[in-house]
Amino acid sequence: MKSAFVALLVILVQPSAQETKAFTGAISDDVCARADHSQMRMGPTDAECTTACVSAHDASYILYDGKNGYKLSGGPPLEQFAGQRVKVTGALDAATNTIRVDSIAPG
Repeated sequence: MKSAFVALLVILVQPSAQETKAFTGAISDDVCARADHSQMRMGPTDAECTTACVSAHDASYILYDGKNGYKLSGGPPLEQFAGQRVKVTGALDAATNTIRVDSIAPG
């Protein structure tokens, strides 16, 4: 009986594995979450506006897929991809809407 309880406890404590998959979209910021920088006018291009919002307004980089904005954690520096369409490979934590980035490439 004790060993069954311990086995159940181990199963309940272990975090569920998150599936790694590919996500595509534009690297934007959470101030201009829909990758529409026309209202902010923080720079003449989406890339410059995204970078300016991150540095001047303490915004965070996100991946906007045309419908949803996902926070990004880990991976390479995102500034080099600002305003670009990319393919991100990683695991989505649905509870926090955050993708743990394994890799990112123009796409």
